[in-house]
Amino acid sequence: MGSETGRNCVDLWSEIVRSEQQQQNDQVIYRRRKSAKIPQDAVPSNQLSSGGEGNLPHRVSLVAPGPNERISWNRSLSTRGRTSMAVGACVDYHQPQVKQAKRRGRPPVPKGKVVKPLSFDKERAYFEEVDAFELEEESPSPKNYGTWVRANQNDSVAIPHLSSRLQKWLKCKRLNHSCGPTSTLSKILGTPSMTLTPIGGDDFDPFCLKSTPKKSSIKVGLPLHYVESTSNEMEDVANESCEDIEFAVKKFSLASTSPLHSYQSNQFATLLAVCGQSVPTTFQDVFSKYCDLQNITKIGEGTFGEAFMAGNYVCKIVPIDGDFRVNGEVQKRSGELLEEVVLSRTLNCLRGREGDGHNACTTFIETVDLQVCQGSYDPALIRAWQDWDEKHRSENDHPKEFPDTQCYVVFVLEHGGRDLESFVLLNFDEARTLLVQVTAALAVAEAAYEFEHRDLHWGNVLLSRNDSVTLEFNLEGKKMFVKTFGLVVSIIDFTLSRINTGEDILFLDLSSDPDLFKGPARDKQSETYRKMKEVTEDCWEESFPRTNVLWLLYLVDILLHKKAFEHTSKNVRDLRSLKKRLDEYQSAREAILDPFFSDLLAYQVVSCEV
Repeated sequence: MGSETGRNCVDLWSEIVRSEQQQQNDQVIYRRRKSAKIPQDAVPSNQLSSGGEGNLPHRVSLVAPGPNERISWNRSLSTRGRTSMAVGACVDYHQPQVKQAKRRGRPPVPKGKVVKPLSFDKERAYFEEVDAFELEEESPSPKNYGTWVRANQNDSVAIPHLSSRLQKWLKCKRLNHSCGPTSTLSKILGTPSMTLTPIGGDDFDPFCLKSTPKKSSIKVGLPLHYVESTSNEMEDVANESCEDIEFAVKKFSLASTSPLHSYQSNQFATLLAVCGQSVPTTFQDVFSKYCDLQNITKIGEGTFGEAFMAGNYVCKIVPIDGDFRVNGEVQKRSGELLEEVVLSRTLNCLRGREGDGHNACTTFIETVDLQVCQGSYDPALIRAWQDWDEKHRSENDHPKEFPDTQCYVVFVLEHGGRDLESFVLLNFDEARTLLVQVTAALAVAEAAYEFEHRDLHWGNVLLSRNDSVTLEFNLEGKKMFVKTFGLVVSIIDFTLSRINTGEDILFLDLSSDPDLFKGPARDKQSETYRKMKEVTEDCWEESFPRTNVLWLLYLVDILLHKKAFEHTSKNVRDLRSLKKRLDEYQSAREAILDPFFSDLLAYQVVSCEV
């Protein structure tokens, strides 16, 4: 076997040598075979590579061209490690090769620096503080631990803080019950209250209402009328100790916000007394005094009421004490209207009929009458309202929606003309007399009652023309005659006003209405509200005559940018110079002395008899 094996090896070796000599003689050239796709069915399944279908087996063939029979070597190739040339030749290059993304390591730490771990102590402390605040405000602990408070369980009612005027009154009562200042407040709190049947009760009949009798037990005084009746409730209060009186005053005073029904009844009773009534009247009784009901026309509207023309007078109707919203707003309460009623009557005293003439003017609109009404709108008022709606598209709710038990306050005012927004000024002289009349009126009211209007936009300034040449004002004993150029100014709407009657301070706390100060930027009216808040520092009870100057600045801006009238470039410069000087004044009494008004004013000393 060994010889046989050796013989086979010799024969094989000789055959290899002979084939190499033949290849050298024929100059065999070796080259790569081009990759060719072979149909899948022509390649045995056992020769298909694991790389994919349709590819050649992983092998290489060396081909020698020539007429002789081709000699080839077939050798299996390993794919371990780098891909061999033979395998690379068989790869399908039409498919893009996806490179694996390199893994990024962390950035190197700078030498000499130590990276500190993140700390969230500040954030954690902040959120702990927020959580603690929310728990304190929104989830207070019950007063009685371990028990639940029933809805009908009696508890102490929070009593509001007393105003300064009420505190002074209480001090007087503590010192001596029999003596003390004879003031409007003392009269209101010391006068027995009226006993009224609840409005809208089971036995109430709105059609049985009667007009106010001509002779009634009402003591007339200025600026208030007071009811003289015999009720034991307030008499008992007057005989109690000072501590009980203090509690009663907090409960029943005008500054209180207690929701008790008895307090509301006292407010309504006081309002009736101020208007000289014992019971509410009807619209028909009020309007029939001034015109035929068929001649009533609507001339304007506001958020809180409607304005109708009745003969030569304007009747403003304001709903009060209702449980539903009117024109999207909560109805005003009797206490709110009570202050406006008293303020209107006080300003009437400036007309010089009942005052001493030391401070007097007729610029503030005259309040001819005040009445409290109850019931549904009269058909004549409904017709007038619908006529206005057809022409102007009313933004208010239809008055027919009011129930029969609804109450109203009717202000009967003189007709002051058209508002500045719609009035057409002819020339610069009319613009000047507008400013001087408003300034003089505010100066007189400041001197007399520390008055501040606080809402003197161009809708609350009325204008009318007549044949007058001058208008008389009395300011602190000096008589002023203002050139009118045939134009007369009237100031209206004292809802936001502040006044000191010498006995009481009446004002509206605007801090309870934050939306008033959120008007659009660069709007002159909204900016004036915000400037007022800066001046008063949100303390609306005190006197800040600077607020009157702010509204004078507003009117100057209106004349410069909103109103068109005949003027020259010098007139515009004069208005702008006035605006700069007004910004330095602290009251209308200072502003009236400005050189801009010097040629429009003539002074005369008023002789006062002692």
